[in-house]
Amino acid sequence: MNELLIEMKNLSRVFRRDGVEIQVLRDINLRVFSSDFISLMGPSGSGKSTLLNIIAGIDRPSGGELRVLDADLISMNEDQLAGWRNRHVGFVFQHFNLIPVLTAFGNVELPLLLTPLSKKERREHVMTALNLVGLTDRADHYPRQLSGGQEQRVAIARAIVTDPTFILADEPTGDLDAESAEEVLKVLAGLNDQFQKTIVLVTHDPRAAAYAHIRHYLDKGVLIQKEHAPLSVT
Repeated sequence: MNELLIEMKNLSRVFRRDGVEIQVLRDINLRVFSSDFISLMGPSGSGKSTLLNIIAGIDRPSGGELRVLDADLISMNEDQLAGWRNRHVGFVFQHFNLIPVLTAFGNVELPLLLTPLSKKERREHVMTALNLVGLTDRADHYPRQLSGGQEQRVAIARAIVTDPTFILADEPTGDLDAESAEEVLKVLAGLNDQFQKTIVLVTHDPRAAAYAHIRHYLDKGVLIQKEHAPLSVT
């Protein structure tokens, strides 16, 4: 049986602005197991990204229980959370966040500079990651020399180069045309299928969500629906 990686019980998130409480998440109960590929769907403002940030330890819940990799993230301080994220989480964002003055190789290598790996070992890891996203022939190209889809695949390579426990992807196809979006989604699906990477994907696009095995729907901060059977992506 697959290992339980993420468990939320009656989790809530409240923001306070000008003395007014805004309930962003309400009584969320969610379980994610190793090798799962799940999507979180919902309209803008439904709480998808907030939920993803809580899983990553970037944001903190206002109430309820949260355990990720059997660790109580709520009890960790900021330094502990930063170390935990570096070990376990690979991020992919809507905006690629590549460094313009670094090549694809240099961008992917960045997370490894914080590790004790030798230069040779770093190179091996980077080229392996670029190979997994189909971009070994673009290793020496700068972001401006790449298409949007290629930039996002470099961002995915950067996210997986440290071999994280799971990948958190926040609207990774939001800035891409349909063809590039499909390339990126196929890369994510391949990482899940071939290497059993656990992926949590936030999206408002049903076609992107269709690549996930389990789809959750949020509406006004409430988890209202869950589907298991994959939709057609043809």
